[in-house]
Amino acid sequence: MTFLKSTLSRRGFTSLAGAALFAAMMPAASMAQDVTIPIIVKDTTSFYWQIVLAGARAAGKDLGVNVPELGAQSEADINGQISILENAVAGSPAAVVISPTEFKALGKPIDEAAKSVPVIGIDSAADSKAFTSFLTTDNTQGGRIAADGLAAAIKEATGKEEGEIAIITSLPGVGSLDQRRAGFMEQIAAKYPGLKVVADKYADGQATTGLNMMTDLITANPNLVGVFASNLIMAQGVGQAIAENKLGDKVKVIGFDSDEKTVGFLKEGVLAGLVVQDPYRMGYDGIKTALAASKKEKVEANVDTGANLVTKANMAEPKIDALLNPKIN
Repeated sequence: MTFLKSTLSRRGFTSLAGAALFAAMMPAASMAQDVTIPIIVKDTTSFYWQIVLAGARAAGKDLGVNVPELGAQSEADINGQISILENAVAGSPAAVVISPTEFKALGKPIDEAAKSVPVIGIDSAADSKAFTSFLTTDNTQGGRIAADGLAAAIKEATGKEEGEIAIITSLPGVGSLDQRRAGFMEQIAAKYPGLKVVADKYADGQATTGLNMMTDLITANPNLVGVFASNLIMAQGVGQAIAENKLGDKVKVIGFDSDEKTVGFLKEGVLAGLVVQDPYRMGYDGIKTALAASKKEKVEANVDTGANLVTKANMAEPKIDALLNPKIN
């Protein structure tokens, strides 16, 4: 897939503005084609975000909207995303759709952006009350689903919901990840007293770090029976460590989100389950909601786009298969 530039130049936006002025003299039926709604994701190189962009692209085609696909090259590039947001707003689009990379850091930039255009949030929250609408997985519930899935996998393997477990979070300070962790920890404490969290680790957003952390956990905690890897990148790294050490039968892992590698791990029994969101819907409905908001139409303040636990047993079901194999072209 050819990745788009992570910033949209002022010159490009000036051209769009000129096109919009020209469209004002054209019949109303042609004007929708000149509405511009940029979507800004956390990382254009990630398969998860490519699915989000595919949904947004489809919405743009269906609704006759120009949808610049923007984002940094890493979820850790917080300043890069802030610059992209500022440049996008400077072009006077009809609205902006964004998934904030970091909760606190993106708060004020989103507040500023919302003074000029409607801002639609997707996936992750920010320290701002300026979103016109926010579409996301209930990440706290996603964490609970992960806890239930991990407990079930451990019970199937050992006959009991007992033992030492760990959680690895990709990055600190990310709203969606913090919520998943909180939901997971709350559910374990409330429902599974026999499961003891012996490690609660934060990584740096790199799969290699997840691999190394998991390898260290295996060495330091020989009685480990389960792990929750709370996003796609960590699921990749943790899964690789489990595969290399041939521990799929002993250490059960629940990941979050999916790609070809993690689905392969699921089929092979390296991972016990994946909590899968609906990123395509986030992208599609994000643009659809942004267009409505730009027309001053009433939109829902909060929309739950759903999450499902995928296991080897249910991955062939039509609904689950559609989530695991989205069309991204």
